[in-house]
Amino acid sequence: MNVGDKAPELLGKNEKGEDIFLSSYKGKKVVLYFYPKDNTSGCTAQACSLRDSYDDLRKAGYEVIGVSVDDEKSHQKFIEKHALPFTLIADTEKKLVEQFGVWAEKKMYGRSYMGTLRTTFILNEEGVIERIITPKEVSTKEHAQQIL
Repeated sequence: MNVGDKAPELLGKNEKGEDIFLSSYKGKKVVLYFYPKDNTSGCTAQACSLRDSYDDLRKAGYEVIGVSVDDEKSHQKFIEKHALPFTLIADTEKKLVEQFGVWAEKKMYGRSYMGTLRTTFILNEEGVIERIITPKEVSTKEHAQQIL
């Protein structure tokens, strides 16, 4: 997915097993952020940055939706543990990460594996991608400020 592309209507199931549709956010800008894993240091810092500035993001017209390939139960624990005020999509079948092109080969400690590239897509009120914050650009501790 690139700037100017329309995001898909069905985003996936959230932590409660409910289908999340883009049309539910019509008239709002959407921060759709993809992250590797619940309860890891970088992902927690990023989620907490968005949580701590959630009111400012909402005042600026944004809704926040997180996406990882973790399951609903993992998302529920992550939300509970860190008091996250936004929904998390459980992309266990990797449909959304593949659609957005953020499921890719990664390397750590000389080992290659498939994983989610930490990427944020800013969608306008019509669900069109307006801006992409790439893996190299994302600052986990100041992510909300990068968006604002």
